[in-house]
Amino acid sequence: MYEHQGLQDVFFIMLYGSAAMMALLAAVYLVLRNGNALAPSIKSSHQLRCWAAAFLTAVAASHIWWYVLGIYWLKEDRLLRNIIAISLDRLTLVPLMMCILLRMLQDRHRSLRSIAAAMVPFAVIAVVSMVTHDKNYELYTECYSLLLCFFFLINYILALRHYGRWLRDNFADLEHKEVWQSMALFSFILVVYLVYTLSGGTLFTEYLAQVFTVFIIAFVVWRIETLQELKVVETDDVVENPDGISINEKTSSTVVTPENIGEMLQKYCINRKVYLLEDLTLTQLSEIIGTNRTYLSQYFALQKITYNAYINNLRIEHFVHLYNRAVQSGKPFTTRSLVYQCGFKSYSTFAFAFKQSKRLTLTKWTKGQRVE
Repeated sequence: MYEHQGLQDVFFIMLYGSAAMMALLAAVYLVLRNGNALAPSIKSSHQLRCWAAAFLTAVAASHIWWYVLGIYWLKEDRLLRNIIAISLDRLTLVPLMMCILLRMLQDRHRSLRSIAAAMVPFAVIAVVSMVTHDKNYELYTECYSLLLCFFFLINYILALRHYGRWLRDNFADLEHKEVWQSMALFSFILVVYLVYTLSGGTLFTEYLAQVFTVFIIAFVVWRIETLQELKVVETDDVVENPDGISINEKTSSTVVTPENIGEMLQKYCINRKVYLLEDLTLTQLSEIIGTNRTYLSQYFALQKITYNAYINNLRIEHFVHLYNRAVQSGKPFTTRSLVYQCGFKSYSTFAFAFKQSKRLTLTKWTKGQRVE
């Protein structure tokens, strides 16, 4: 509680305590529950769940130390109270939030030492301000916070772009793997910070900050529960395609080089309709055609296409085939039913991929087919 108004408002204290309890319960849930309640079919990262639980615990702890310090130090030394409480927030909430955002990017392991180093100025400013009783403490820490947010935002956007390219180069299905929504978490926290500090901590902004806090807690749990843990794993010797055909014949008798990968893709991916397999990875496809993922990745790069686009284009052409056949048969059908026969797990994902491939929305394309 930045100012004293909140201590005098019963409804605010109830909201304040509820937000703290919600954060604590969410933290316990993320640590103790093995599966996901929101998305049972998704396996989330245990490490990421622990980082999120630590952040939510810090949110609950922040509510506690602001309340305790507000009661005992509000009249005695308000400046010292603010220095201690704000510093505790900066040294816990800020680095944990950054750690969560970075751990969502699963393309490579990123060191968190730079985050720890970035927290040193917060600690130095706090110690110096407490010793000197500097009234400009909040100005110093706010300026550094904004500077830190700016540099982290730039670096995170670049890392997010790299992660997006990595996804499209390795996975056919991006659902539950993309993390662009994580920017919403960063935005929520930044809004809470700006609203709560730059406006002087009025009762209205204290209420608004708690409402935003509830949104942040809910978003963190949702994001962690719906983000698939990604690992580039080796495929089994036997892979079942949608038609029940066992794909266990390897090309061990053929030396697969970058020059004949196209031929092998035609034989083992297109002809056998391997592209219809859900969650087919680049590694799995490379093993099926008898090459390594490096050669296959280089092949797609030379073709100036991502692995994701290659698989989606094959799936879309398969949809076109099924659609035309269904129209010719004269039997009633729905496009949605056809979509799920083409390897897509989500209709919205298909619609987006279809528009990218055909440069038309599915609705306009189907209308054009009827006219013809």
